[in-house]
Amino acid sequence: MSVLSRVRRYSTAVLSPNSSSPLTSKQKSRAALHLLKSESNPERILEICRAASLSPDSHLDRRAFSLAVSKLASANHFSGIRRFLEELKSRSDLCNEQFLSHAIVLYGQAKMLDHALRTFTDDLSPPRSVKSLNSLLLAAILAKNYKEVSRIYLEFPSKYSIQPNADTYNTVIKAFSESASTSSVYSVLTEMDRNNVKPNVTTLNNTLSGFYREEKFEEVGKMLKLMEEKYGVFPAISTYNVRMLSLCKLKRASEAKALFDGMVCNGRKPNSVSYACLIHGFCKEGDLEEAQRLFRDMKRRGFSPDGDCYFTLVHFFCLAGDFQAAFLLAKESMGKAWVPNFSTMKTLVIGLASVSKVDLAKDLISQIKDKFPDNAHKWDEIQAQLPQ
Repeated sequence: MSVLSRVRRYSTAVLSPNSSSPLTSKQKSRAALHLLKSESNPERILEICRAASLSPDSHLDRRAFSLAVSKLASANHFSGIRRFLEELKSRSDLCNEQFLSHAIVLYGQAKMLDHALRTFTDDLSPPRSVKSLNSLLLAAILAKNYKEVSRIYLEFPSKYSIQPNADTYNTVIKAFSESASTSSVYSVLTEMDRNNVKPNVTTLNNTLSGFYREEKFEEVGKMLKLMEEKYGVFPAISTYNVRMLSLCKLKRASEAKALFDGMVCNGRKPNSVSYACLIHGFCKEGDLEEAQRLFRDMKRRGFSPDGDCYFTLVHFFCLAGDFQAAFLLAKESMGKAWVPNFSTMKTLVIGLASVSKVDLAKDLISQIKDKFPDNAHKWDEIQAQLPQ
């Protein structure tokens, strides 16, 4: 048997043991992502990733990489992350800047910024590009090391002869916004002017997010005016969404709704994200009536709520003790193959039983067990505690 045949058989045995034929690349990716969602054993996670031969060229693979690293980091299995990524660097198809830049980001996600820095300085061949610089800046943000973001931004472009681009500056602005240093954005704008790099909508959005986080509401108006008059950058729908989300995080959902209404009156069309921001905001403030009204209006206007929108509503209706409404929303969500997390569904099942809806609770358990047979034993235990 050839080496390639043995590799294919190994991959199939790990990713789809019931399959009798080799998996395609996309099938491997989907199988790996599915298995990783429920896997908690670090060595098994690594085995799944190796069997799938993941590559950053594929969107599915990037999701699998990220999920695997997140789970390994949560398990404090940092040696496994290092070992796995170092193994990948030796793969002939991954000896390129694209993968190394992705590895830098993954190290940042795992809070292993020293390894991200070493990958940039030691593994990338000169001349290093702005793409790898931007990946390193993002890694520092993911690691929540904002001091390193500033150091990299100030030192690395000249040290490695890299010309920053709009993405570079926007990433630095994002770091300032997240670290309560949004006033420093003005110096970045000056640097952009000096290097003839024009700000864009992302520049505006990242800046506004920071000013809202610091509750510098006057600066929001100033920045909107500056961007429009000096740079010709006008608010996009994403800008309105950033502003609404920021207000909702500050428990100012009514102000976010006023912004939404003003946007609509001015002829700007909202999108599903606009509604989701408001729904989550009103739920957090306990105004479930307004949240549900927005949910109905969202569907009436032809926008499709995503899974997170359903999960938010189910969770907060359960907290409010309205288990009938939560049940209807959960059923609708599950009909779209979106199932709220175990904790929320357990609360819903027990809540339904507490209001004499035992049959609905058992029906819900039956559906969940069909979708997640690996957790069937947990639901059997819960069902045994319900009134018979």
